[in-house]
Amino acid sequence: MSNKSAAHVDWESRIGKPSDTRLTGAGELPAPGRPTAESGTGLVLLDWAPVDGALGYLVHRADSAEGPFAPLDHLGGDVLAVPHPPYADTMVEPGRDYHYRIATWSDSGAGELSEATGGRALAAGDRPAEVTVAVDASAPTTELPGVWNRMIGAEHFSLLTWDKPGAGGSDVAADYAQALGIVRDEIGVRTVRAHGTFLPETVSVRADGSFDFSGLDQVYDRLLATGLKPVVELSFMPRELAADPGYTVFDYKGLVSVPADWDRWGDLCRELTVHLRDRYGADEVAGWEFEVWNEANLEVFWNGTQDDYHRLYEIAVRAVKGVDERIRVGGPSSAAAGWVGALLEHCRTHDVPVDFVSTHTYGNAPLDFRPMTRAFAESTGRDEPEILWTEWGVTPTHFHRVSDSVFAASFVLRGMKSALGSTDCLSYWVASDQFEELGWPSRLFHGGFGLLTVGNLRKPRFWALQLMSRLAGGRIPAAVTGDGAEALVETLATRADDGSTVDVLLWNGTLDQSKIDGATALDRSTTVRVTGLAPGAAHTVVSHRVDEQHANIQAVWNDLDGGAWPDEQQWEKLRAADRLPEESLGTLTADADGTLTLTVELPNPGIRFLRLARA
Repeated sequence: MSNKSAAHVDWESRIGKPSDTRLTGAGELPAPGRPTAESGTGLVLLDWAPVDGALGYLVHRADSAEGPFAPLDHLGGDVLAVPHPPYADTMVEPGRDYHYRIATWSDSGAGELSEATGGRALAAGDRPAEVTVAVDASAPTTELPGVWNRMIGAEHFSLLTWDKPGAGGSDVAADYAQALGIVRDEIGVRTVRAHGTFLPETVSVRADGSFDFSGLDQVYDRLLATGLKPVVELSFMPRELAADPGYTVFDYKGLVSVPADWDRWGDLCRELTVHLRDRYGADEVAGWEFEVWNEANLEVFWNGTQDDYHRLYEIAVRAVKGVDERIRVGGPSSAAAGWVGALLEHCRTHDVPVDFVSTHTYGNAPLDFRPMTRAFAESTGRDEPEILWTEWGVTPTHFHRVSDSVFAASFVLRGMKSALGSTDCLSYWVASDQFEELGWPSRLFHGGFGLLTVGNLRKPRFWALQLMSRLAGGRIPAAVTGDGAEALVETLATRADDGSTVDVLLWNGTLDQSKIDGATALDRSTTVRVTGLAPGAAHTVVSHRVDEQHANIQAVWNDLDGGAWPDEQQWEKLRAADRLPEESLGTLTADADGTLTLTVELPNPGIRFLRLARA
């Protein structure tokens, strides 16, 4: 018998269905040129010439050069197109020939296929294959944009006032608030996006038709007291305003119907903005983002059409801007990178404000929407909208074991690096496993979306983001060469402003979720070569690792033969292990050319952080 709630069963029946299939495309783009396939250990490494105007690329594979070619599904459960080359196909058998063709991806979907190229994966040898990471410590630094900590997702804010017993006997409100404090202090998160601004416990309609925001005041007061700012998601629909009061989603029955009276929707958005301005100050609220709805391109979240969403958006943005033009408003907050072009076209045609475009994807690095936003700015003479991925993660599936895995940690770093040059924000969904949507957690490690467990133990994904936040100073050039370079093994490096330290962050990961438990053939021996140091200068080297044996709290729980929830003694052991150990690799001296070299093992999946500090 299934233990899924009725809301969970309903969710699964509707989550894949679009509410309206119409899209707006940018016209046909040419297929990528010069595709290549390089044989590697446990993989085939693909590369191709990028196409101007592409949002991404869809890799197709076949068993013969004649086909048939089908899109390569790396099992992420969402958008299959990748934002840029190279791409490592790790869903391969050693010694077997594979053939590939690449399609350019636009808002209309996949275009024509490229010419074919072929390769085969090599079997693992007695030792891991090798890669080299070259870091230039003498180069001028550039900014490392904080796309990873501008925003984070969280379950509805009313959990901050939750007064019922939580999963595993937890105090939901205290646990949730502590989780937000941890991501603030240890990752540097500044804003929090949560569903449910207009849930009944936060906003209600009085008998005289006026709006009561007292419930929202309580939760916003508590959130702002943490030093974090809200992203005001203008959803769900109050029952009194809904055309279909029975059209709901999630266990907490968020109402996702179109309004019965569109003018009343505008009144709600306007009066909310006035209330927030009066309570928290105009200058404060002017610094917040207001996002219109959530994933209206899915039937499960909207019973209207795309045109209905555009009407919803336009009424909302004009209502908010009518109170204060400075407030930044955007959308479409869509699933699977959809409807962005359509919203921009509507805003261009009807002269509707749009300060940012927002969308979501899972199981993949985010696509590159800069061609769309730049074209919008050029055609309208307006400022280019920002690009905010307001939901992103390793899987869209509730209760999926990948969420607790080390695999997810290297995935996070791949996505964040990919986003550095193409987005303004990549918001991980979510901070905490205190999460009600499709049923509360049934056990400590249940595949929850959170970076933190119930009880706020740090999962491997948390450490990935925390290590990004440890990168000190400005970015310096760092490049990987060798077997699987820049698609399996990747790197980021920084130099402190005073030149005292060089940080090198390395990771080994794949998008291929058939490798959640890792693959020995994908392990790599990594030589790190840092040039541009003072000749003969001594440096202390410390290392942090995230892999199956390091900073993996689920492995600690497994060693304790844990059941559903820890007892008091087990909690003590888990909390003692909830840390990122530091290892000393000794003192190393740069040679006469100012080069320092060291070799580290990098399992798949795995992360290494190295800090070189002048002795």
